Amino acid sequence: MSILLGAIADDFTGATDLANMLVTRGMRTLQTIGVPSGHMDIGDADAVIVALKSRTAPASQAVGQSLAALAWLRDRGARQFFFKYCSTFDSTAEGNIGPVADALMDALETGFALICPAFPANKRSIYQGHLFVGDQLLSDSPMKDHPLTPMRDASLIRLMAAQTSRRVGLIPWAVIASGEAAVADAIDNLRAEGIAYAVADAIDDRDLEVIGAAAATHKLITGGSGVALGLPGNFRRRGLLGATAAPELPDVRGRAIVLAGSCSAATRRQVAHAGRLWPHLKLDAGRIADGAPVAREAVDWAGKHPQDTPILIYSSADPAEVAAIQARYGRDRAGAMMEATLGEIAKGLVAAGARRIVVAGGETSGAVVSALGVTALRIGPEIDPGVPWTETLGTRRLALALKSGNFGGDDFFAKALGMLR
Repeated sequence: MSILLGAIADDFTGATDLANMLVTRGMRTLQTIGVPSGHMDIGDADAVIVALKSRTAPASQAVGQSLAALAWLRDRGARQFFFKYCSTFDSTAEGNIGPVADALMDALETGFALICPAFPANKRSIYQGHLFVGDQLLSDSPMKDHPLTPMRDASLIRLMAAQTSRRVGLIPWAVIASGEAAVADAIDNLRAEGIAYAVADAIDDRDLEVIGAAAATHKLITGGSGVALGLPGNFRRRGLLGATAAPELPDVRGRAIVLAGSCSAATRRQVAHAGRLWPHLKLDAGRIADGAPVAREAVDWAGKHPQDTPILIYSSADPAEVAAIQARYGRDRAGAMMEATLGEIAKGLVAAGARRIVVAGGETSGAVVSALGVTALRIGPEIDPGVPWTETLGTRRLALALKSGNFGGDDFFAKALGMLR
């Protein structure tokens, strides 16, 4: 069975973020973890999202994985393709957004793609090509201190231009506000000028609807999940998408756990809130680096608490502490050892009966689902904008909520677990 939309996401939480957007707009959506190695039954899915762990991988590796995902989606007849990256454009001057977008553009033999990471529901907006987080420029927001992709510039045009040899232009908000036809004309003009990528301003959901409608015939769209808001309507207007049932919560029983690896300001507030409610354990980077059995100790610690009590295990830390850890152990080693430890903890806790799992952080989510051997997810209802509950497909059923570090209110962890029966 062919699918309507094939998407490639550069991390696992970004994939569920996009899946959530499509599901809320009536598309039956399946998320795979990595490129499936063989046949996978996609059932009646309208959209399939291949979730990669490529955001901070070497650029050549990210490109290779993305092209493999594209080939798999093309084999399943996808009519349109979406490259999903973070709504804060997490990247460096070396990539990986530019190199991956270039490779996808070449493979699809198209000369133009939109760039629109805006997500107004989560306070990400674009004006005059500059990305805002709330009322702050990206470069003034806490993202300036991101441990892997510090964002020190808010101009999406400059950020993208540093990652590609192709020309980058702008569709300003005044054009977006004039409607779909004006946007389509602006795209035609930019293409005639040799512009390959166009940053599209967007300050509210109406703008995203207009942008999505104007991109109805584009082979490739790039951006955050927000710009996908307008895509299901394109398929519906062409008679390719009908009404669908509301997504269902996973009906999974077992211990509830929260694993937090993100060091974002939002996740640190969520950890503080949950720490006032439930037993909690902070991981010690020094002991992990020294080879102490931290994962086994954490699983043993959890076992001392009642099965019906949620537990929180986290490595989240403020920028000063993160900087000190990176200075001592190196940035890559520090991140890798924390991710590996949280993955091993997840594996041990699931073996001990945990079945309801909330994970905070894109890299942490990647480590956890990889450690658990998850291959695909059915997308359920939204918890907070950009974050749905999901249910694993396969022999071991788990309820998983994979949260981007920056998303969710302060009470997100309690709210998520409170939704389950």
